[in-house]
Amino acid sequence: MNLAQISKLILPFVFTSYAALANSAVIYPIDNAAILTGAKFNIKIELNSINSPEDIVVELNGKPISKMIKVKPEFISNEGGKGSSLLYRDVQLSKSGKYLLTAKTPQEKAEVTWDVYSSGPRRVKNVILFVGDGMTIANRTAARVLSKGIIEGKYQGRLAFDDMPSTAMIGTSGSDSLITDSANSMSAYTTGHKTAVNAMGVYVSRASDNLSHPKVETISELIKRKTKMSVGIVSDAELQDATPGAVVSHTRRRADKQYIADQLLASGAEVILGGGSAYFYPKSTKGSKRNDDKNLVDVFKSDGYQIALTKQELLSAAENKNTKKLFGVFHPDNMDGSLDRLFLKKNTVNQYPNQPDLTEMTSSAIEVLSRNPNGFFLMVEAALIDKFNHPLDWERAAFDTIMLSNAVQIAKEFAKTHPDTLIIVTPDHTHSGSISGVINDEKPGPLREKVGIYADAGYPNYPKADVQGYPSQIDVSKRLAFFYGNYPDHYETMHPKLDGTFVPAVKGEGGKYVANPKYQQLQEDAIHVGGNLPAQQDTGVHTADDAVLNAMGPGSEKFKGFMDNTEVFKVMVDTLGLGQK
Repeated sequence: MNLAQISKLILPFVFTSYAALANSAVIYPIDNAAILTGAKFNIKIELNSINSPEDIVVELNGKPISKMIKVKPEFISNEGGKGSSLLYRDVQLSKSGKYLLTAKTPQEKAEVTWDVYSSGPRRVKNVILFVGDGMTIANRTAARVLSKGIIEGKYQGRLAFDDMPSTAMIGTSGSDSLITDSANSMSAYTTGHKTAVNAMGVYVSRASDNLSHPKVETISELIKRKTKMSVGIVSDAELQDATPGAVVSHTRRRADKQYIADQLLASGAEVILGGGSAYFYPKSTKGSKRNDDKNLVDVFKSDGYQIALTKQELLSAAENKNTKKLFGVFHPDNMDGSLDRLFLKKNTVNQYPNQPDLTEMTSSAIEVLSRNPNGFFLMVEAALIDKFNHPLDWERAAFDTIMLSNAVQIAKEFAKTHPDTLIIVTPDHTHSGSISGVINDEKPGPLREKVGIYADAGYPNYPKADVQGYPSQIDVSKRLAFFYGNYPDHYETMHPKLDGTFVPAVKGEGGKYVANPKYQQLQEDAIHVGGNLPAQQDTGVHTADDAVLNAMGPGSEKFKGFMDNTEVFKVMVDTLGLGQK
């Protein structure tokens, strides 16, 4: 039998198999999901045929599901014209072990297996999770060079998380894509479940409403339901952005920012600090981005929160020993980064001169939360590392990595007197930056010839950093040659952008992005770099590179080797004993 004859025999079976897969029923949580005992989650079964409830047989570990769980399902006869669905809300499984869920009708069948796990007894009083959003290895290296200096190959100091005893490589991919975004990567940390790009706290199903997808409980919800601990959320982005939003929210679209603002209020978190004030004020307020008349700031105040709208108000409220709940918003949008706030005074610093530093928000949060004798969970995000990596502005990203290090140091000082504290520092995903050498303005020739590599690189000549770890000048004559691996069309100047965050590309004809001519006008020898991303992309994008996690404190020994991002949740809930009855 020749190859053509074999193909004729095999191909029909291959196509039939693929067709069967494409038309098979779908179950959420997905296959191989790991589920904490006692945690609430929704089960959804989506069929590709229209059925009556009596036609659908659902079994859990070989028994009718009604024998295993008492939740009555909601039946949707024909969801979006795509077939029948069953939805079981707020399911809880009390015993650990392997579970097999099967769903079948006369036309189709689907099954998934789950690993249901419990926790040991509570080992820590406090958990502090720092997220350096988008922080890649090169951001850390650049921050160390700038803040500590390097002489004859030896760094003259370390970042606060460099010497933590536990390190792990974290895989960040989502359920639908190798490349993640902050919504689903942070959701993995806060729920222990995988989800899709732009989603948080849900599995992405065929539901048409963003808020109707099958939910999974977040760590903040678990803490509020099962303990008397306090919860804190700190970010220098909008508080409705993906990372802080994923601590409390359940939506298919991270862009549901008004809903996320409402969820922050509903969460009961005792400390909420960051940007995004535009979503907390009613639409009648100038600059508001709400579409209703709710004034959430007033509601927070009536609920007993101290309100802080400036750095001075934040510090004053935190120092007041009677402050047990604190809400602070300091910018209508994302806050400004440390390079601009402390040195350059660019971007929106002049409009909003009283923004606190991430260190001040961190210390204030810890001060307030630690007044609860039952302990606390605190998430602190250095969001702007990512916001600056996207537009290829590595200097601003490096300064905010230094700021993250300073914030972590505050937590480490707290842990000295509170050793029952687990501290975790991790990116949610990575970017493509890398340090290739040193740019030396004194080297002859065109701009690209000023890049020194290997022995010709030498060392940069940034001035010695101040007590906070920041050098007073970044546009020095010998600078780090920091380049990104993915980018739109842009002009490479090899100089820091002193007039505001880099805008590499602008929209041109046909909606395609082209190199921003501003930088060629500012610097005649700027190099035009043709992009390696689709022409509709105006900034750099996330990468699938592993994220490097560091940790210290009880339970940190569990972070080692390569781990999936969902396992970060597993370590946190285990050390807090949240999987016990």
